[in-house]
Amino acid sequence: MLLVSFTTGADRRIGVLDRAREEIVDLSHAAPALPQDMPAFIALGEEGLAAARAALAADQQRLPLSEVTLIAPLPRPARNIMCIGKNYRDHANEVKSLPAGGSDLPEYPIVFTKAPSTVIGPGVAIPSHLDASRSTDYEGELGVIVGRGGRGITREAAMEHVYGYTVLNDVTARDLQRRHLQWFVGKSLDGFCPMGPALLTADEVPDVRTLRIQTRVNGELRQDGCVDDLIFDIPTLIETLSAGMTLEPGDVIATGTPAGVGAGFTPPKYLQPGDRVAITIDPIGTLENPVE
Repeated sequence: MLLVSFTTGADRRIGVLDRAREEIVDLSHAAPALPQDMPAFIALGEEGLAAARAALAADQQRLPLSEVTLIAPLPRPARNIMCIGKNYRDHANEVKSLPAGGSDLPEYPIVFTKAPSTVIGPGVAIPSHLDASRSTDYEGELGVIVGRGGRGITREAAMEHVYGYTVLNDVTARDLQRRHLQWFVGKSLDGFCPMGPALLTADEVPDVRTLRIQTRVNGELRQDGCVDDLIFDIPTLIETLSAGMTLEPGDVIATGTPAGVGAGFTPPKYLQPGDRVAITIDPIGTLENPVE
């Protein structure tokens, strides 16, 4: 299923996206006993998904997609987004001049975080004006949403803890990233993590390694990579992160970006006001944001 968070007027709700019919099953009416925010819904696990499937099959309480506004599936994550740096070989090569660079591939996952206040939804403008260094860059990524939490999760059991997937853009102020060495400041400007348009449940993805990430800026294809090219795969990331830290339902893991970021060009192709960034991972969909 494709789960979405959306607004109609001042109300914020969750639903199931029927892309073929361009409709949303409004779970606040179709299944009113369910929580009406995504983190609480995720925490229900299979119980919540079963209720959502029943609501979808009942073919009632539908809204035209054109009458709602999709927002980020997790509009305000409870904790920082956990991100993995330099996790594609080709990207590690193109940014070897950045902090923690070098021609060698990382021996262990490079982990940093983005603040919850970075999250914006599809169609919302990326506020590049907050980056005084004028070095705002894009990074198309697959986001992994944790379902069943836990600590000490083995790589063999890791995929049992994956609830689903979304698309996100790890927007980065490159000069701030270089200046501060620790990446948090350059990665955590308000609005620097577009997310969406939906959360695709894990049961719809038989093999996540086959998913393809494509990023376009003003229609120009900049990034084109496959999840199978990750240096550290999703089970390894979950095992690493959970080794001494408890993962919780609704946690978001950004798995890394393939080659083709703006910083990798000579001269760099940083985002400018008026640009449009579109990141596609089928069958999740396309996350598109203007730049201001």
